[in-house]
Amino acid sequence: MYQFSRAIYRELAPRIMAPPSGAPASSNHSAVLSACEEVITRLATDRHYFARPARTLFCDIRSYFPMSAQPYVHQVVTRYVGYAQQFLAEHPHEGYTAVSGAPPQCRATTRKGAACQRVPLAHNGYCPSHQHLADTEHRELAA
Repeated sequence: MYQFSRAIYRELAPRIMAPPSGAPASSNHSAVLSACEEVITRLATDRHYFARPARTLFCDIRSYFPMSAQPYVHQVVTRYVGYAQQFLAEHPHEGYTAVSGAPPQCRATTRKGAACQRVPLAHNGYCPSHQHLADTEHRELAA
């Protein structure tokens, strides 16, 4: 998953503004890179509750670029975040495992209050035993 954040950074790095005087020379670059990594990590681990990752990343990093580069920055962020979302839709377990180092778990809890240990379905994050919770979630959002 870090290939996506690094690709965004590599494409945008030449256009990053110089930091203000007195700040370390690489402060803006490291801030952009860490923002890219944070968004991609959250996208991989919590994509069901991350409504607009491209918008979040663009808002986080746009202050490090001149106004003339803003449309290009938005285009790059949108393109690569779209690629990451497509990859996660096709390979949800691999993306999560690459970032967290552990396989994904169901989002539900058991009757005893412990986290469910089963592997979730890709489209909603719940295992087959807790599939009914996803249906309840969709009804609550519609209301």
